[in-house]
Amino acid sequence: MAVPKRAGAAKKSFFGRFGVHLAVFVFVALWTIPTLGILVSSLRDKDQIVASGWWTALTSSTRTEAGRLGTAADQVGEDGTYRIAGNLFDEGDARTLTAFGTRAQEPSQYRPGETADLGKGVTLQVNQDGSYVMVSPAPFEGERGRRVYFAASSPPKFTTDNYHAVLNSEGIGRSFLNSLTVTIPATVIPILIAAFAAYALAWMRFPGRALLIATVIGLLVVPLQMSLIPLLKLYNGVGTFFGVPSKTYLGIWLAHTGFGLPFAIYLLRSYIAGLPREIMESARIDGASDFEIFVKIVLPLSFPVLASFAIFQFLWVWNDLLVAMVFLGTEVDQIVLTAKLNALLGSRGGDWEILTTSAFVTILVPLVVFFSLQRYFVRGLLAGSVKGG
Repeated sequence: MAVPKRAGAAKKSFFGRFGVHLAVFVFVALWTIPTLGILVSSLRDKDQIVASGWWTALTSSTRTEAGRLGTAADQVGEDGTYRIAGNLFDEGDARTLTAFGTRAQEPSQYRPGETADLGKGVTLQVNQDGSYVMVSPAPFEGERGRRVYFAASSPPKFTTDNYHAVLNSEGIGRSFLNSLTVTIPATVIPILIAAFAAYALAWMRFPGRALLIATVIGLLVVPLQMSLIPLLKLYNGVGTFFGVPSKTYLGIWLAHTGFGLPFAIYLLRSYIAGLPREIMESARIDGASDFEIFVKIVLPLSFPVLASFAIFQFLWVWNDLLVAMVFLGTEVDQIVLTAKLNALLGSRGGDWEILTTSAFVTILVPLVVFFSLQRYFVRGLLAGSVKGG
């Protein structure tokens, strides 16, 4: 009976591992595919971004456009007929014409090389290279050329012009430094405060401890939008009393610290409370104070969860726009990267090349931070799930 049980257990273990690997693969794909799409789109030609999705970047894309033929001033008389010749494409254009038409409702009515009857003996022939010949038995009249519609296929085209347009715009470098000035202190300060608070709530006994823990857990569900205006009024009131300007880095550091502390304390306390009690008791027997235990034992052992929270806080502050605009303003010497890129895009919602490039520029620094600390990420997420023996 033992052999079948071991075989069944091995089979169950195999399917369990397969399920875990499959789940990990799905989550990695869900995170990676959108990022890959942003990167590919940011490197594509702006006309191709509008014409087709990023997954077709390695294939030709087709786009329907409108153009005008030559005017009566361009006609040439020959053998009793009048001709207007030209090209719908600019010189050096690598596109290929795949169809054309004379009505907006039927832009693909004719194949390249076919002769279209325009009425009254007038014919039009458009070739794959965009060249055309319009022939009439009578002289052409009018100062405006006839409108024609055509579908053109473009070969895959990648360019760095989108990045030049974004990175070379005025104020980008300054806004990048401003974002670092906001993000680094707004990540470090909550960690320092939360680490002390988490140790006190986990290992120190004092009146009101349970009430403080319940308060911290309750603050986790308070929406940022609901507390933003009251916090701003409080900060402005205190700043006016002490003569401190309202639009300063100190204000946004304190705001992000306040918004990040509940989650930081909750996460760190869960981890620190799970550290082995024997280590703490041995240190106290040897005469170590709470501060020495915290600095020499708790902090080194808590590095995984500290790194995990640092990732969360850094991503949140770096990508923030609302808090930055409320507490810091939009002055040139204070505007952060997200606000600058938003101003660069402006109301031109159709500028997909600017939008995708700006999006990828903003995630470069968070990606560096995440991959630098990712080996601690999973360990930190599991904080407190396994108690020490």
